Parts: sequence; C-alpha cells; structure tokens
Amino acid sequence: MARRRDLHPEEQALWQAVASTVTPNTRRHAKVAPPALTPAIPPIQPPPAPPQLPVFRLGEKSPPKTARPAESPLRMDAKTHARMTRGKLAPEARIDLHGMTLAEAHGELIHFILGAQENGLRLVLVITGKGKPGRVDDHSHRQGGVLRQQVPHWLHLPPLGLAVQQVVEAHLRHGGSGAVYVYLRRR
Repeated sequence: MARRRDLHPEEQALWQAVASTVTPNTRRHAKVAPPALTPAIPPIQPPPAPPQLPVFRLGEKSPPKTARPAESPLRMDAKTHARMTRGKLAPEARIDLHGMTLAEAHGELIHFILGAQENGLRLVLVITGKGKPGRVDDHSHRQGGVLRQQVPHWLHLPPLGLAVQQVVEAHLRHGGSGAVYVYLRRR
C-alpha cells in the first residue's frame, strides 16, 4: 500500500476549495469511499541496459554461427545437404500438385513417394505452389497455399514418414518456397 504524506499548505487550501464545491450523495445505501489524498504512483523503472555485444575490430573474422535455423534436424550427410539446398543436386523425379484438392494431392503424393523409393530414387521434388495470398488470420499469419502447408506434415506422417529422410525447401531454380526437396531413405 502506498504511504500517505501530509499535504503542503497550498495543497491543503486547494483541496478545501474543491471539497467545498461538492454536494454529498444522499442516497440511502450509497457507500462513499474516502477520497485518496495522493494517487499511488509506481516508481519509475530505468530502461533495461542493452545487451553487451562482443568487441569487434575491423579486419577481424566473425565468430562461426553455432545455431542452425529452426528447421527440421539434419538427418542426412551434411555435404549432400549443402549441395541440395544450393540447388547443385538435380532431382531425379518431380510431381506437381497444382490444382489438386487435398484428397487428390495426398493420394498422389503417397503413390509418388513410395514408388520413387521402390525404384531406388533418393532426391525428388514436390511442387506445391505458393498459393494465393489469403486473408490474415487471428494470429497475424498470412493464409494461403493449403498444399504448401500440408505437404510437409504429410511427409512426416505414416506411411511416408518411414520413406522420407529429409524435407527441405527447394532452391530458387527448382521452385523456391513453392516446392520442397524430399530426400528418401534407401530400401
């Protein structure tokens, strides 16, 4: 609770002038709270100090990045993964899911992925399209591209989850954010 202090003489005179202009509430059951003499003001906190950055001198090498982006964990050879994400590996097969409904696309994707694994393929391209820019939902995320959102989930669920080793967004030359590379496990 806030500590009360005594009013200065000029504050006391001002309070008396204001109080004399007020008419009391005459309702029977009205409870009148005594006026607070001073409002409770929380103490002002100084802003937090900015984070301290390490000293960097001109010509010095930057420290290596230790954290990977928030993607799925790497489950394949790092060198092959790097070549794949730079678009240096050519997909051995591709499927385009444009214009399909979710049910049609799911069935086609299962058939395509399991068939590709059966034929000994390792890298395939699944083109979902970017989708139309939709409305903004309640959490300020742009909606659009239902296939683009669903295909990565399908690739991790059975029966495809057992065949898929890694799913990565495709390089710009293979479709960019409208396609994904699917690296398959060996039979």
